[in-house]
Amino acid sequence: MLILGLQKTTLLDFPGKVASTIFTGGCNFKCPYCHNSELVIPPADAFAFSEEEIFDHLIAKKRVLDGVCITGGEPTLHKDLPDFIKKIKDLGLLVKLDSNGTNPAMLRGLIDNGLVDYIAMDIKNSKEKYNSIACMKNFDIKPIEESVSILLEGKVDYEFRTTIMKECHDSSDMIAIGEWLKGAKAYYLQSYKESEQVINPIFSPHDYDTLKDFVNLLKPYITNTNLRGVD
Repeated sequence: MLILGLQKTTLLDFPGKVASTIFTGGCNFKCPYCHNSELVIPPADAFAFSEEEIFDHLIAKKRVLDGVCITGGEPTLHKDLPDFIKKIKDLGLLVKLDSNGTNPAMLRGLIDNGLVDYIAMDIKNSKEKYNSIACMKNFDIKPIEESVSILLEGKVDYEFRTTIMKECHDSSDMIAIGEWLKGAKAYYLQSYKESEQVINPIFSPHDYDTLKDFVNLLKPYITNTNLRGVD
């Protein structure tokens, strides 16, 4: 596991839980709005945490922690992720995984083996526009469709989420996404926020009223659609 970041305590990353967040390095997407550029494209001299350091922290704090959020980058790029998660579960901690959904086989295995308690999957855009944001070489939507289908089975607690940008998302995209994710347990729209760490700072947020209109467009498809992190 290439671990490039550790947030020792968070009340935000794992819904309803006190958690630590672990940030893995590397991603197969190059979303230009991503604010974790140093995780997506790690510098050669990036500081990495050892597993020993991570587990020393978790063992010391497990009495106050409910769980661990594993995010990135894209955690499922790491073949040893299941073994790493098992060690966390052996401490009696819950595990939330953030993923872009490009590795459905690993998601299926983690779910079937009881290694994850919550999965948050990013949905970049409608199927037709997906790679305009993901910027992935040899892009294939099928693994992402499979991951969506796996979560819709409801065998693990989950949410879908999309970062919304004025330049990339309009009403027709919301309807297309709603039709795709119809019946999902939860869907969150997150407004784009400017940051010095953004890979390509060319985007801008929609205004609040437009975001609320998007939510209203989505609710007939996904009743539990809400805004997140919007001031």
